[in-house]
Amino acid sequence: MSKPTDIRLVEVSAETEQFAYRTPMKFGGRVVTDVVLLHVSATVETRDGRRGEGFGSMPMGNVWAWPSANVTPDAALQSMIRLGTLVAEEAGNYPQIAHPLEITHDLGQSYGPTADRVTGDAVLAESMPRLAQLVAASPTEAAVHDAFGKALGRNSYDLLGPEFVSRDLSGYLGDEFAGEYLDRYTSRAPKPSMPLYHLVGALDPLTDADIPTRIDDGLPETLPEWIVADGLTHLKIKLAGDDLAWDVDRVASVERVAAGAQAARGCEAWCYSADFNEKCANVDYVLEFLAQVGEKSPNALRRLQYIEQPTHRDLRANPENRMHKAAAIKPVVIDESLVDIESLLLSRELGYSGVALKACKGHGEALLMGAAAQKYGMFLCVQDLTCPGASFLHSATLSARIPTVTAIEGNARQYCPAANRGWTERFPSMFRITDGTLGTAALAGPGLGF
Repeated sequence: MSKPTDIRLVEVSAETEQFAYRTPMKFGGRVVTDVVLLHVSATVETRDGRRGEGFGSMPMGNVWAWPSANVTPDAALQSMIRLGTLVAEEAGNYPQIAHPLEITHDLGQSYGPTADRVTGDAVLAESMPRLAQLVAASPTEAAVHDAFGKALGRNSYDLLGPEFVSRDLSGYLGDEFAGEYLDRYTSRAPKPSMPLYHLVGALDPLTDADIPTRIDDGLPETLPEWIVADGLTHLKIKLAGDDLAWDVDRVASVERVAAGAQAARGCEAWCYSADFNEKCANVDYVLEFLAQVGEKSPNALRRLQYIEQPTHRDLRANPENRMHKAAAIKPVVIDESLVDIESLLLSRELGYSGVALKACKGHGEALLMGAAAQKYGMFLCVQDLTCPGASFLHSATLSARIPTVTAIEGNARQYCPAANRGWTERFPSMFRITDGTLGTAALAGPGLGF
């Protein structure tokens, strides 16, 4: 059934912007030193003639979304940029009038064929993974949802019920969601504030002894400096996944250094998450890691909230990687594996107990996976792609509007602060951190909220 608020896409355009990292970031055995942002602008018009202009932005995180032994990082990046640009062009030619959730779902059916055309033209040795396709398309999806809210003068998270959406969730998630809409799984107002998860990367110095030469750019450089400056209470630790001794020692070292800094400022409660970026060979590695951390640093194990994507992202090709035993100790979430409802359902069969949502996989997809995770009683978190500026605010809106998410990861302020310029002044509560929290009440405006 059509709605008077349904929109048509009038114009969609894309452009890129590149920033160097302040310091390198290492994860999953790979090092990143810069970022290319794809910005998309969209103009939409409702059936009754109201217009809105929206904006979406996302890092083209090729090193994370398309790690390959057969395609160079630069070739992967250029192909993702090309796909993202084509998705914007195809959106501008989309002929139907509908709700953004329905429009972006329909557009998503062409991501694969369009990506195949891109990689074919570039004569690449492999097809573009679905995860990379979603990342490339995500700025367009964000721009459409943002423009929809702007056209109606309302926050996009308030436009997800049957008054605005023609199809219920059964069309996206299966029959058990019949009669349900995304308004059931999202909040009508953002949480007023939320803790910030700060990244402790594999190359990041913990103390002065780890720094050969200081950057001296006015920003913190060691973990204690960050803790004191930002009042941090949530730390995400990047681990190797293929070096057990290093991983255990890294967590114990973070606990030792953090404990000293927290004691000095009178903080008694803080927590960690651990991210292996799929480098663990199997669940036995995870179990041994937990056991050894418990022996070497019991407080670190107690503070550990969850474990992120320990083994290979291709769940179907690695059915032996079952997480039941590890998930009985700490929540184990999928990240790279999560690309659709089928992958979420498979992860549950394999013992995963939680999911990590990311704005870079598409706004609608994140909301749908968040709804499914809530219905199935799974642990939920929202993860970062070193998102600066608009992309960080977009990611933060997901955390602030999905009820069971309790914190926001954001590390562009550490690695790419130059890309936050302008946004920091507009949203100081989201970029100037002093008490370890973000002022998410600021994300209540029309469109995506900022």
